[in-house]
Amino acid sequence: MLSFALGIGTQNTQGDWLEVYYPAPLINPEASLTEAAAKALNAPGGNAVVSFLPEHCAALAAALREAGHGDQAELAEHLAASQRPLVATFLAEDTPPQNAAEVYLKLHLLSHRLVKPHGLDLNGMFGLLRNIAWTNEGAIDIEELPARQLKARLEGRALSVDCVDKFPKMTDYVVPTGVRIADTARVRLGAYLGEGTTVMHEGFCNFNAGAEGPGMIEGRISAGVVVGKGSDLGGGCSTMGTLSGGGNIIISVGEGCLIGANAGIGIPLGDRCTVEAGLYITAGAKVTLLDDKGQEVRTVAARELAGQPDLLLRRNSQNGRIECLTNKSAIALNEALHAHN
Repeated sequence: MLSFALGIGTQNTQGDWLEVYYPAPLINPEASLTEAAAKALNAPGGNAVVSFLPEHCAALAAALREAGHGDQAELAEHLAASQRPLVATFLAEDTPPQNAAEVYLKLHLLSHRLVKPHGLDLNGMFGLLRNIAWTNEGAIDIEELPARQLKARLEGRALSVDCVDKFPKMTDYVVPTGVRIADTARVRLGAYLGEGTTVMHEGFCNFNAGAEGPGMIEGRISAGVVVGKGSDLGGGCSTMGTLSGGGNIIISVGEGCLIGANAGIGIPLGDRCTVEAGLYITAGAKVTLLDDKGQEVRTVAARELAGQPDLLLRRNSQNGRIECLTNKSAIALNEALHAHN
C-alpha cells in the first residue's frame, strides 16, 4: 500500500469533493492498519475513496486499536465530532488520481515531506479539481458562490473571498517544521519546503515543487522545480516551470546556487552556479564560453550547459552577449566546457 489517510472535507451540493484535509497521512503504512481500516469501512480493494459518517468512527477506532495502531485510532475518535463529510483514502499503487480526494492526499504527502517533488503520479489532476472560492467560511464551489454570498448577507454576515483557484494555500493544511513563510498565500498545497527554508514576501512556491533547505526564496519556484540545499533565489527572479513550452527538460537548481534579483532560468543548474541579476537564461539562448583568462572559446546554446556545476552566467555590459565562466577549481568542468570538438 502506497498511502492511507483519514480526512475531513468539503463537498458541493452535488456531492463532489471540493477539498479534503488529512491531519496525519501515512506513506507505506503497515498492512495490518490498512486491512483493519478497509474491513471496518467495507472498502474495496485497490485505490479507493470511502466516505463514512461520524457514527462509524467508534467501530473504525476500535478496529485500528485492536490492530495496534493507537495514533490512527485516536484520530478516528476525534473525527466522531465532525460536522463535515469524512473520508478514508486508500492508495494501493501510484497511478494517475481519479478524484479530488486522491489529489489532495498526494498534495498532502508532498507538503508533509513524505514524498519529494516528481515522486508521485499527478497526471490529469487539473481536470479533477474544481475552481473554488476560498473564503472565511471555507471552500465554496464557484458556481454556488452567489447563493452563499446572498445567504450570508441576509443573515447579517460578511462572506470574504480570499482567492479563487483550484489550489489552496499550504499552511491551511500543513505547516512544516523549521520554515519561515512571510506571506502564506504564496505557497500552494503540494509545495515541499525542507528544514531551514525561508520564503520571503515576494517568494512563491507552487505544487510539486520546492526547496531542500536551508535556503532563501525571494523569487518564484514554479511547478516541478526543486531548489537544492544552500541555494538562494533573489528578489523577483523566476524559474521556468517543468515542461513549460512543451520541452522535455526538468528544471532544477543545484546546491549552493544563487539566482540574482530579477534573473531567471529555463535550464537546470548544477551545483554552485550563479546567474547575474537581471539575466534570464532560456534553453536556446546563445552563451559565449570564456576560458580562465577571459578569452572566448566558443558559443553554445544554453541547453548544452544544463546540469553543469560551477558556472557563472553574466551579460557583458559592453556588447550585450551572454557569457559563461567557470570557477578555477572546477578543472574537470573547464575541460568539458572548453573542448573544441
